[in-house]
Amino acid sequence: MINEADLPVPPSALEVAITAATGAGAILRERLANQRQITYKGVVDLVTDADQASEEHVLSVIQHAFPAHRFIGEEGVHASKGAVEAAGGFSWICDPLDGTTNYSHRYPHFAVSIALAQEKTILIGVIYDPMRDELFVAERGRGATLNGQPMRVSATEELVRSLLATGFAYDDDERDENSALWQAFMPLCQGVRRDGSAALDAAYVAAGRLDGFWEKPINAWDIAAGALLIEEAGGQVSCYGRPFDPFAREILSSNGLLHSAMEEVILSIVQ
Repeated sequence: MINEADLPVPPSALEVAITAATGAGAILRERLANQRQITYKGVVDLVTDADQASEEHVLSVIQHAFPAHRFIGEEGVHASKGAVEAAGGFSWICDPLDGTTNYSHRYPHFAVSIALAQEKTILIGVIYDPMRDELFVAERGRGATLNGQPMRVSATEELVRSLLATGFAYDDDERDENSALWQAFMPLCQGVRRDGSAALDAAYVAAGRLDGFWEKPINAWDIAAGALLIEEAGGQVSCYGRPFDPFAREILSSNGLLHSAMEEVILSIVQ
């Protein structure tokens, strides 16, 4: 049986991910004050010209280094660039702008998220917040860092002492379940934050700024990198009552100490 920690990471992959994320972040930072070109994928689910420019940059950097790897990007730029199926099962999972609604309002809380996976195992996770110049990095089996310094999850042991975070679906029809969870958690903890960037929520759990984070529905590009950050910082990730799958469209994450308590609350409401 293969030990996940022993899965091979392609040479220079981490450096490529960091270069792609920081370069894309620079594009977002430079364009923040500009007039936005906004189109809608749903009633409130939007995409800006900055999302597309950021993804174009990430795609260019990654495909230059690894032309045979699969690229999964939220904005679908790869479809016009002829990305091929992954050699050796490698896939790059990218959100070029996590927090698009924030960005469109010039609310400075957003990030670039890039992960490298082999099948469903995340090998590398990089999240870059260009407004705070914070670079969160993890490589499976080698720990997690924030701007080059090791980071760890919090030591909070009681739910009543915790600060949690979540997010809500764009589709109103999918919000009822998480609204019920919000109501259930609020009296049990010190507070629940809804900041509009799942990638940064996960990164903050890894950095010990938040004690836990849950969300459903959610996409792989929102959470793949963050999930590895949390694990490598000593925390725990799962789906709701089952092992974590980055493509399952749900995540429960914590410092590990609160995981069972959070899961109990969630499973009391989620069928």
